[in-house]
Amino acid sequence: MKQQTIYKSMIGIMLFFLPLSLLGQGFLKTKGKLIVNEKGDKVILRGMGLGGWMLQEGYMFKLGHIGQQYKIRQGIESLIGKVKTDDFYNTWLTNHTTKRDIDSLAAWGFNSVRLPMHYNLYTLPVEQEPVAGQNTWLEKGFTMTDSLLSWCKSNHLYLILDLHAAPGGQGNDLAISDRDPSKPSIWESEANRQKTIALWKKLAQRYSNEPYIGGYDIINEPNWGFTDPNDRIGNQEKENKPLRQLMVDITTAIREVDTKHIIIIEGNGFGNNYNGIMPLWDNNMAVSFHKYGNFNNQASIQGFLDLQKINNMPLWMGESGENSNTWYTQLISMVEAHNIGWAWWQLKKMGSNNPLEIKLTPGYQKLVDYSNGKGEKPTEAEVQATLDELAENLKTENNVYHHDVIDAMFRQIRSTETIPFKNHSIGTNATINAVDYDLGRQRYAYYDTDSASYHYTPGVNTVGNIGRLYRNDGVDIQQDENGFYVFKIEDGEWLQYTINVKDRGKYSLNLKVSADSSAGKISVFVNNELKIDGLEIPKKLNSDKWLVVKTAGTDLKSGVNRLKIRFDKGGFNFSSLQFAKIK
Repeated sequence: MKQQTIYKSMIGIMLFFLPLSLLGQGFLKTKGKLIVNEKGDKVILRGMGLGGWMLQEGYMFKLGHIGQQYKIRQGIESLIGKVKTDDFYNTWLTNHTTKRDIDSLAAWGFNSVRLPMHYNLYTLPVEQEPVAGQNTWLEKGFTMTDSLLSWCKSNHLYLILDLHAAPGGQGNDLAISDRDPSKPSIWESEANRQKTIALWKKLAQRYSNEPYIGGYDIINEPNWGFTDPNDRIGNQEKENKPLRQLMVDITTAIREVDTKHIIIIEGNGFGNNYNGIMPLWDNNMAVSFHKYGNFNNQASIQGFLDLQKINNMPLWMGESGENSNTWYTQLISMVEAHNIGWAWWQLKKMGSNNPLEIKLTPGYQKLVDYSNGKGEKPTEAEVQATLDELAENLKTENNVYHHDVIDAMFRQIRSTETIPFKNHSIGTNATINAVDYDLGRQRYAYYDTDSASYHYTPGVNTVGNIGRLYRNDGVDIQQDENGFYVFKIEDGEWLQYTINVKDRGKYSLNLKVSADSSAGKISVFVNNELKIDGLEIPKKLNSDKWLVVKTAGTDLKSGVNRLKIRFDKGGFNFSSLQFAKIK
């Protein structure tokens, strides 16, 4: 969808949140349990993380089997050589995130941006320094940050700097920090620690007088067993002494040149283990936690609320996402009720559970298959053509825009109203794709028995949207040569469609379905009135995938009608609704 279309489609949200986005009220600071502006007004940060720009994690691009960015880069270099690989990565950094992306975030209702930084865009790795113990500064990262800050300022958005990949890497989850395990981590190298401290001092010196810098998120998701090597992600760590000392040292260096900005800290175990970290050592600090894949009840964040109460400090949910729309709406509603701001992960990748989706092309899939050992080696020309295509598809104007995700993150947290996903106008004849049911919350616009992913909940392992295509609700969607369709339909699920009927009258309602294994049944409601009861969906008897089930017809009033298709008995696939006026 083109950028101007994105703006028009979300104009209501933009206007609703306009007072929140005009945040040019000076430096953010902490005041007890709140983040406030210089007027003392409470600020709830509603942010988006720019994952995949400065730092590629393999899963974002169907390369989870490779993991780290340096390995992805090595793989590309083995196919097209170093010079062309360098050119591709320069184009990547130019195209992935631009002013259009930041303009879009502002239009949708966000008021802040979290920048996951890779240290190697700002300084050399310690092993490459010409003089040991000295720091060579690279202008690339600073220039990119300057540009991003200018885009944020023009949109009145705060920019939070996040050191996502620290020198040497900060944990045993290798991809999130692009860590090479054959080299010393930040916890095993004093040189890496000193470079990290120096980098933060350099950044703070550069941006000390920039009020649109919202804060310094000084080290992302440490995950390390300091006292027990078998505790690889640091969940069981009781003291966290090296982590606390590093964060104190970074704070000291920042405060030598910058006394204005909030310093944000993250505990061990991916920002969740704060044993030994307290008490706080600075009077302008916030504590970040990350939340993925567990239930959205107060019990899931109670430990952080307790920590907040004891230490009288603001909480910030620095990362969350990678789930369904229902989960998004529930979580944002809950944390904002506790005056906790948030930053979502992430703006764009290959996949549908983020606002923007990078297209997966046949050429790129061929490259992925080869990297997986499942396909033939592509030629250098094929690789270059695929990477050129990918570089173009990174641009906002070439992304797939998932307005259902934005709707769930903003409108749906304040309203149970359902609105049309698309404009469905019914004249003499019309066809509505089954996947274009209304926008709205679970149990209001649709009902699906598995609506979210709870893969980090002990004893629970749900998936949510199994198809992971087209939309990000719990409704399961697949695709064939004819388009998208609803599959894995279970008993009791339903979908609602808001339609505009030109002329009042009786209309036939035919359903394009496929039942491979057993017969199903549906009921149809129009404006909450049962019109068709227990219509049988027959088992497929021939080689055709799809068949059309016809009904005797139903009365529709002129204007807006709400049509609900209830699946009394599931086990079939659903492609479309076909209307024709009965004369």
